[in-house]
Amino acid sequence: MDPAASVQFQRDRAWDGRSRSIHVGSLRQMITKIYNWAILGCGKIAGKFAHDLKLLPQAHLYATSSRNLDKAQSFADQHGFDKAYGSYEEMAADPKVDIVYVATPHSLHREHAILCMNHGKAVLVEKAFALSASQATEMIESAHQNKAFLMEAFWTRLQPSFQKVLEVVRSGELGKPAMMRSEFCFYSPYNPESRLYNLSLGGGSLLDIGIYPVFWALQVFGTPSEIKTTADLAPSGADRSIAITFKYPGGEIAQLASSLAGCSDTQTEIWCEKGFIRVKRSDPHTFIVTINSKGVSEETLPFSFYPGFGLYLEAQHVMECLDAGLKESPLLPHSFTLEMMKVLDEIRKQAGVRYDG
Repeated sequence: MDPAASVQFQRDRAWDGRSRSIHVGSLRQMITKIYNWAILGCGKIAGKFAHDLKLLPQAHLYATSSRNLDKAQSFADQHGFDKAYGSYEEMAADPKVDIVYVATPHSLHREHAILCMNHGKAVLVEKAFALSASQATEMIESAHQNKAFLMEAFWTRLQPSFQKVLEVVRSGELGKPAMMRSEFCFYSPYNPESRLYNLSLGGGSLLDIGIYPVFWALQVFGTPSEIKTTADLAPSGADRSIAITFKYPGGEIAQLASSLAGCSDTQTEIWCEKGFIRVKRSDPHTFIVTINSKGVSEETLPFSFYPGFGLYLEAQHVMECLDAGLKESPLLPHSFTLEMMKVLDEIRKQAGVRYDG
């Protein structure tokens, strides 16, 4: 039996890269085999991902890799991986590796993803997918040439709370969505050598946290017809704070913001004809969706993950896709990833940010 035939999709609308339509649906597939996972890079996000892999019985923690063997071995010992490699090339060449999670800085995603796909590995790339749409195009072309699975690790798309929001918006329960506001801010003191402020590493608030509000707007309203950006740049040239307005042909407006200069409650609101939806992230484990219908009724829905950081959702989805014989995710297709990178390019251009190299 064709493994893809056993997959059930709920395709209400599909992102086609040209319109404002989005794909909303689910992939329901029992994972039938054990997959050997490798992690490329041993930073903070890699540690969280390794922690969550342990929650999935179909995920075998096989290998870690770093340019420094001692660092890779320490990471492997800490998280329980079988092997450690002191070079990314050696890890990519290991025939036992099935899936690689790329957890290096944004500026290295293209190089490392293509390296792994050239060796036939399935690749999950931490967001931001790349520095630019041109880099994203190269990565997607490599996936096609190598017949390799490739997906951006955008956990928001897989969260139960996000699924609920899209369900309510699509249902028309609150009428037509007219505006939305989304922000993500935290304070990080200026350090020109840090990942957040170093342009050679793709630093700045946009690719690190501003990408989340942009993602929300693209998923709710689609690609905007107009983009207006205001930014405050750090001495290094990285965007410290950025405010973005999307406008759409139907009159919809999205107001988005991200900042490394101050803290916020990290909230998204969608204002509709008959009420509003508020999504507030209080911590990595619990998400709250509030649905208010003209102030008459209000429903608050908590969504709690089992122990972990929620990143297991990404790994689980990748394995479901591979079990189904897919080369890209139906929830995070290449066309959407590329479209988002094009929008980010325009925002960055208006902000006056130029990445080194």
